[in-house]
Amino acid sequence: MDLRFSDAQPTAAERAAVDAVLGPPDSGWDGGERVGERDGHIALGGQAARARRPLLLPALHALQSSTGWISEGGLMYVCRRLSVPPAEAWGVATFYGMFSTAPRPGRVLHVCDDIACRTRGALDVIAALERECGPAHHAPTEDAVVPADAGWIRSPCLGLCDQAPAALLTVAGDHPVEHLAGGLTPADAIAAVSAGTLPDRPRPALPQQGDRTLRLLRRVGTVDPTDIDDYRRSGGFAALERAIELGPAAVIREVTDSRLLGRGGAAFPTGRKWDAVARQPARPRYVICNADESEPGTFKDRVLLEGDPFAIIEAMTIAAFAVGAEHGYIYLRGEYPLAFERVAHAVERAREQGWLGDDVAGAGFRFDIELRKGAGAYICGEETALINSIEGYRGEPRNKPPFPVESGLFRRPTVINNVETLANIPHIILEGAAAFASVGTPESTGTRLFCVCGAVQRPGVYEVPLGTTLGSLIDLAGGPSGRSIQAVLLGGAAGSFVRGDERDIPLSFEGARAAGVTLGSGVVMVFDESADLRDTLLRIARFFRDESCGQCVPCRVGTVRQEEALHRLARNGTQDAANELALLAEIGAAMKDASICGLGHTAYSAIESAVHRLGIFREADG
Repeated sequence: MDLRFSDAQPTAAERAAVDAVLGPPDSGWDGGERVGERDGHIALGGQAARARRPLLLPALHALQSSTGWISEGGLMYVCRRLSVPPAEAWGVATFYGMFSTAPRPGRVLHVCDDIACRTRGALDVIAALERECGPAHHAPTEDAVVPADAGWIRSPCLGLCDQAPAALLTVAGDHPVEHLAGGLTPADAIAAVSAGTLPDRPRPALPQQGDRTLRLLRRVGTVDPTDIDDYRRSGGFAALERAIELGPAAVIREVTDSRLLGRGGAAFPTGRKWDAVARQPARPRYVICNADESEPGTFKDRVLLEGDPFAIIEAMTIAAFAVGAEHGYIYLRGEYPLAFERVAHAVERAREQGWLGDDVAGAGFRFDIELRKGAGAYICGEETALINSIEGYRGEPRNKPPFPVESGLFRRPTVINNVETLANIPHIILEGAAAFASVGTPESTGTRLFCVCGAVQRPGVYEVPLGTTLGSLIDLAGGPSGRSIQAVLLGGAAGSFVRGDERDIPLSFEGARAAGVTLGSGVVMVFDESADLRDTLLRIARFFRDESCGQCVPCRVGTVRQEEALHRLARNGTQDAANELALLAEIGAAMKDASICGLGHTAYSAIESAVHRLGIFREADG
């Protein structure tokens, strides 16, 4: 593709899709005359162009959805409309896994082959697709049983680990379709590619549904997530009304006194973050909900967004009131079509009833929310990478400091909290900090959502007080499904393995630290004795290699060398095992010490724990 402005033109479908996002072209672009054109040259930049740059990601989504890929003509049209240099737009379009800049079939089945799904039959599904529908990433062969405009690809985790194996069906066109489904069989997959249908299975009920002691999951499955009146009847927006009565300073004090730690993995004190933004002299200020959970094994935020979206809107509005923000963003992972639909509907209904807008709840303050859809980049779960993505740039992390509380979105003070963290806010405001902190442990207050999946009888999201032991949580999920437990992965691909007999580890922040592990994003993935943990480690290594943004050398090179060393260990057995393990440790240390962000810092964590805690590959070392 020519990375300068070219004369390539969009198709009518591409033009219509982009115009639906950006609005009809103004006099500066009428299909033949370029924005800012002077003597054959394109004028780029300027304040007006910078203000429209954040529309780049939605425009690229529109192109992808209209034809199944991003053509040169379509990309040039977006560049002209937004006055974005083609090389920069190309860099953004090629950054995300869900976008394709090469021709792709209009109907594509994305089949998860990540660590949870591959232990539950995903590889059998993939083998059937290869046999009946041709290889991945290619249009079907002439003798395949599927139409020419259909295909399939392998996908990293889709956030349906409790319903593994999972797949996402995307169908491009005037009315694009996205359907995320679990419990996939080989027959389901072949039918999806050949006929464009996936079984419309309802989401399974929460294992704890109806338990009145729950806080975060209390409404999920019992209150209609599309009905704002039902939300109100269940106590919805009472916390916002109470927050307005208390005032911004008192709200921040309650959140601080609750000792709520962030639930996204970093465990930073939420009240300190809010207070830091409120004290900044700069305006405007922003609130962002990080709903881009992409950690393999994590699906708790999806459950909240699908089952209780109004609660997240209420919590964001409380945060905005407390810190003095007038605009917020929800950045939601692209593989969650139902969650996106539910949240978009909830924002619209909240705006209609005055819970968002120029006069929130009649209290005289302004706050509104805009949605941004991710496009398949694990790194965008990192807060500064997410900010860059919203702004229309590659989702690469920024160096810190400065931190987002000082210089975040559009270089202004920004609060970023993940979905589960925000879900705690209404309870803190209504119960009070002391009541909230009375649950859990002194250092880890409140309840926590854990994503229990793998070899258990009742996989799903569980809410338990922090400090609950690992064994108790697994028992709550029905215990192992037939075989003894070989290992448990805590925190996801960026987490750590523990042995199956380490049942007494307290699931609290301090308990995890003492055990040398991390709670991370709340993953509890159980592997029974039949699981091939070497295969799991190879998949984890491939995941980090694929998801590294490539910005810094330690991570870009280290993740590749790590995977290569693991393949040699798997292939050669005892031959030179000691040297390979030493090399792995050296690579891991370099990534941890010198990488820009948490992806590189934790890329070796699960592998290191499997080697040293479980003895994987150590048997080859004698």
